[in-house]
Amino acid sequence: MIVRARACANIALVKYWGKRDSALNLPAAGSLSVTLAALVTETTVEFDRALGRDEVSLIPNAPGARPFADTDPRVSAFLDVVRARAGISAFARVHSLNRFPTASGLASSASGFAALALAASRAAGLALSPRELSVLARRGSGSAARSVFGGFVRMHAGTRVDGSDAFAEPIASPLAARLRVVIAIVGGGAHKPFGSRDAMAHTAETSPLYRDWLALVPRDLAAAEAALATGDLAALGAIAEGNALAMHATAIAARPAIVYWQPPTLALLAAVRALRDAGRAAYATIDAGPHVKVVTSAEDAAPVAAALRAIDGVTAVAVSELGPGAEVIA
Repeated sequence: MIVRARACANIALVKYWGKRDSALNLPAAGSLSVTLAALVTETTVEFDRALGRDEVSLIPNAPGARPFADTDPRVSAFLDVVRARAGISAFARVHSLNRFPTASGLASSASGFAALALAASRAAGLALSPRELSVLARRGSGSAARSVFGGFVRMHAGTRVDGSDAFAEPIASPLAARLRVVIAIVGGGAHKPFGSRDAMAHTAETSPLYRDWLALVPRDLAAAEAALATGDLAALGAIAEGNALAMHATAIAARPAIVYWQPPTLALLAAVRALRDAGRAAYATIDAGPHVKVVTSAEDAAPVAAALRAIDGVTAVAVSELGPGAEVIA
């Protein structure tokens, strides 16, 4: 059976940075995110007994880029988890298309592994509940657990050794219809210099700020959930911006430093502050890369996007509504 699924990337408004178990991909702290309609991955999976190995191709969305083939051992390792659960041994043919820059700090692994989890589990004959699918997707990428769901999503770090209580779930909020995210891409979406997994581990091992970071996250989570409940965009945006800067401060303080920012990143942060001073709803967040995402409102999204397009080094700007959860499309 051939199954095709799609999933949207998400950005964490309250981030997790570090793992308590790398083998099971268990986060060291919880997180809260928003799934974005503008960042989509589509993945097709077929298990075929005639194959002698997994055949994986990833088509990146970059001008002139060649498809990647069998470049990520995480894909076959993830498929092994699916095979073990389904009780099958056949290798798989996987074709994945990212409709946005890959491996550059736009959470392509989140949408990629969420789509893979859904397509592979269905192709293997499994019918998983949303929570079970979230736990499965987490085995490929911690943030993929959140991309199983649409809108605002809360990820639980869990406490169990087997990771069965480390899953995501959606959160309803009156902000769902009003909130927009403006995505400013720096440098054409080139690959980032440090992979997130290695950077997390290095930060946890060497940054003198890491322990304080872990203590901050629960407080930010509680405040963000309260803002979502009341529909307070300003409060949510302030928490998201402060949390992102704290995460990057922790990484920058690692020895040697993990620095994802480029000069346009700093210019974007300055522009966001200027927009806010001028009365616009504009709050920045940055993941493991140079790109800046701006949490804003539907009414302010167009002027915010226009201001960011004018910055040197910004190569693309998109405005996104909240996206849906992962779904089978064929």
